[in-house]
Amino acid sequence: MAELIAVGADPAARWRRTLAPRQIIRLGRSPRNGWAVPWDPAVSREHVEIAWDAGKLRVRRLETARNPVFFRGRPVDQFLAGPGDCFVIGETSFRVAEDEVAVPLEATSPREEHTFRPGDLRRIRFRDADHRLEVLARFPEVIYGSLSDEEFHIRLVNLLLAGIPHAEAAAVVARETSGTTGVRVVQWDRRRESIGRFEPSHRLIVESLARRESILHVWGEQRLADPEFTVSDSLDWAFATPLPGEVCGGLALYVAGTFGGPQGAGMAPVRHAADLKGDIRFAELVAELVAALRQVRVLERQRTQLSHFLPPMVLDALARDPSEHALAPRETEVTVLFCDVRGFSREAEHWRNNLTGLLQRVSEALGVMTRRILEHGGVIGDFQGDAAMGFWGWPLAAPEGALEACRAALEIRGEFQRAAREPAHPLADFQAGIGVAHGRAVAGKIGTADHAKLTVFGPVVNLASRLEEMTKQLRVPILLDEPTADYVRRHVDPSQARTRRLGRVRPYGMETPLMVSELLPPADQDPVFSDRSLADYESAVDALLAGRWSDAIELLHRVPARDRAKDFLTIFIAQHNYEPPAGWDGVIPMPKK
Repeated sequence: MAELIAVGADPAARWRRTLAPRQIIRLGRSPRNGWAVPWDPAVSREHVEIAWDAGKLRVRRLETARNPVFFRGRPVDQFLAGPGDCFVIGETSFRVAEDEVAVPLEATSPREEHTFRPGDLRRIRFRDADHRLEVLARFPEVIYGSLSDEEFHIRLVNLLLAGIPHAEAAAVVARETSGTTGVRVVQWDRRRESIGRFEPSHRLIVESLARRESILHVWGEQRLADPEFTVSDSLDWAFATPLPGEVCGGLALYVAGTFGGPQGAGMAPVRHAADLKGDIRFAELVAELVAALRQVRVLERQRTQLSHFLPPMVLDALARDPSEHALAPRETEVTVLFCDVRGFSREAEHWRNNLTGLLQRVSEALGVMTRRILEHGGVIGDFQGDAAMGFWGWPLAAPEGALEACRAALEIRGEFQRAAREPAHPLADFQAGIGVAHGRAVAGKIGTADHAKLTVFGPVVNLASRLEEMTKQLRVPILLDEPTADYVRRHVDPSQARTRRLGRVRPYGMETPLMVSELLPPADQDPVFSDRSLADYESAVDALLAGRWSDAIELLHRVPARDRAKDFLTIFIAQHNYEPPAGWDGVIPMPKK
């Protein structure tokens, strides 16, 4: 396996990366897509282009590079480098290596084995606390400077080498798959090339992961090690520290080094296993930080995935209370909005040979509905073919749920109307019918033991659905029940929304009559429906209810012809020969859904 090793003037300025065959990579201080050498100001933003091919590294200096590239002591713009060759830019050297790192099944046993359970080393006092803290302070930079897992692991290994000066090599290792004993090296690096072949201990890694404890193996003693008992010719000890938590299962940090003199300024020499407790504690701190980061990333991915199914307020509720109780169904006040696409059946016939295209158009229509519902704090409760249902009032109470539902309904209406004026728009042939109702219901996780969804259940849901269906018969886009319409009249300024009573009806299949109202935008947004015409219409409704049908007809004639709602009352009156039937109670029975 070919690798490129970059080493700067600072001991922490280094990395080791795998060279994939024929992959073209740009090296620079901050390349757009490539490998960064951020520590060296002499390296241009994009300095050289490299590619590993047929056992050689092709290197080409870019025209944007300010400084030369030295190869074998001479400035060169283009060359081939083989294993063992180096080239230099500024104060950074780049070496091509072919190091095979394996985790063999070793036959020998360690001289000593020390096991540290979680918490055993928490009271250890660092002899070089200032240095350790300085290194740990770089952890945010490791996180934010890593745009990939590979980059993160490279920086993590460098952090371990910087924080454990006694270490000659460090690695991130992983169990291959659950239930097997295979181990692989995810990322590694060593402080000096002279330590020889690096072969992490398979036994040490497997035992540490199985026990979920830090384990130290010692093969040598004070640099008097017998090579028969060493895993690598010049390494005397190694320890493995597993990353805690379920999301990190199978990952561990591996550190190896030698006994003898100190490896850093002010560092005491490591002569016995007890001298390594501070190093193991440091590795455990890093492991805890990495595990916490991975847990956060998993939660972020889960939240992103759940955001396709759950609105932000439900996700927030789960974040505050992740137990089953957070989604448990409960009775509450809700406002329900049903929205259906008009014209779907006609378009389905026209698009029968392009169902995928039809699905895309319907998905866009549903997207208009769901986007507006979510923007106004609603929860998507269900999809039924070309219809969507949203509701307000769960998981959090929504004192202004009726207002937000009406705002969402008006925006859906407006978006479909704007699309209708553009013949080329994907929604040009569609319209929307919307029903909004308010009342008590059970909301939450509803279903069976095998399948459940977050939705709302109760008569108010059926009523909102019936109102949506009645928009076709009453020939209006949005219908409200009495509580919702009353709320709008009392709390919403006419400059934002208006309502008008359309009549008292008995929905098909229901016994209780109700006054239905239309929700309308302000007069300046739809001048067809002037305040004067709305007043005439409501006066006509009052006359109809009182049995003064002649007055009702006269008032309806004042309403503009483009106002299709008046057709509903006019036709009903004409069907009864312009006279109220015997026992007239003001209720218009709806003949069908």
